[in-house]
Amino acid sequence: MILVGTPLSLHGRSEFAEVIHRLTDPVTEEWVRNFLSGFPLAHRVPGWFFDDRVREGAAMPAHACKAIFNGLCTAPPPTESGTIDSPTLLLWGARDGAFSIKEQETLAGRIAGAKLKVYPDAGHLVLWEYPERVAQHTTAFLGALH
Repeated sequence: MILVGTPLSLHGRSEFAEVIHRLTDPVTEEWVRNFLSGFPLAHRVPGWFFDDRVREGAAMPAHACKAIFNGLCTAPPPTESGTIDSPTLLLWGARDGAFSIKEQETLAGRIAGAKLKVYPDAGHLVLWEYPERVAQHTTAFLGALH
């Protein structure tokens, strides 16, 4: 399992709750652009890539966005409802303003044998900022499982 910028839990986190709950159809590209811009990037991503994420976000109906968000905030965290025993790699950007290193270390500690890879110069959207590095680390992790 590969976890990228993953919270220990989203219970009690209401930073985006009001924004999501006010969402109505049609979800506009402007709304998605503003929402995604709330995740600061330590490094630029290609404009076409960001625009593609905006188009994908605008294609999702508001009720689906709300249901996904509510599910993430109300579901029991897997590390509290059972044991994760699959090999796990956690990737996290040290400039992540959403989730802390303490959360990452706690999460890694709750998954037997988990490996935590910190990207010192990345924000929350590690995959966006360093797709090549993420691919390399993922490939190496998966290759070591054989």
